[in-house]
Amino acid sequence: MRTVPFLMLAALALCQSLPASAQDRDDRLGTSGTDKAVPEVDPNRFGDVKDEAFGAYQRGYYLTALDLARPRAEAGDPAAQTLIAEIHARGLGVPRNADEAAKWYAKAAEQGVPEAQLQYGLMLLDGRFVEQDTERARTLLEAAAESDHPLAQFNYAQLLMREGSGPQGEEEAVEFYENAARAGLPDAQYAMAQIKANGVGGIEPDQVEARRWLERAAKRNYDTAQLDFGTWLVEGRGGEADPEEGFAWLKRAAEGGNVAARNRLAKLYRAGVGIEADPVEAAAWYILARRAGLVDREMESFMDGLTQDQTKQALERASRMR
Repeated sequence: MRTVPFLMLAALALCQSLPASAQDRDDRLGTSGTDKAVPEVDPNRFGDVKDEAFGAYQRGYYLTALDLARPRAEAGDPAAQTLIAEIHARGLGVPRNADEAAKWYAKAAEQGVPEAQLQYGLMLLDGRFVEQDTERARTLLEAAAESDHPLAQFNYAQLLMREGSGPQGEEEAVEFYENAARAGLPDAQYAMAQIKANGVGGIEPDQVEARRWLERAAKRNYDTAQLDFGTWLVEGRGGEADPEEGFAWLKRAAEGGNVAARNRLAKLYRAGVGIEADPVEAAAWYILARRAGLVDREMESFMDGLTQDQTKQALERASRMR
């Protein structure tokens, strides 16, 4: 099976933090501006928290949230502990602090908060911020996954696949992948596409269903799914061919920075598939892919056949497309 690479999704490692900006300065100065760029927050993510600290977090007042949550966290409130861990992990209003994040995630995980179990479990697997403990990590990820946490379900399924736990483990992994996919997680939707395409965990290959999962993940802006879905549409795999629609999906992935999509888009422009043939546009997209380290012998031969003027135009076009 071509599975999604094992993703370490701990907030400290990969979650994007908000830049230090006016919202953080407002917190330090005690002001109450209202025009704040704040992340969307699932109200159930930290556990049972509906208090002033959570309200401050939702509005982007991270230092205020931290101050309000700390007494409750120190008194053992798991929701407040998870909130504090999140702030330190993402560096919201304060510098990122792995030690503080791990400490509070661990405390909340012990009390059964799925988000904390996921994040601390991933830290234990990673071993960069706390001492590595695969068995403890597995226990925490499994508990969070069984609590219907989509990210935990996906990561636990990834762990099962990585462990190579045989047919029974594959079947269990597929169940968690599917639950996460149906909850709307694009990583899991892409994994389900691979499972359906190749037949894993006792599932018979089903190209039609695989294409449906690719489409779902592509629509959620998962660029690898956009790449594959576009290719399947062009080739007519898993359903009727639609070169124009396939071209559009590949272009979307290419414009988003996917290097493989840029190369495939170049080939479509070169051959006039789904779009009118345009050698300059083809060369420009290939130049972008090549600058990112992708070298395609077929496209290199194509580039050698361009006129000097076409090459110049393509280079200029590629420079504008950065």
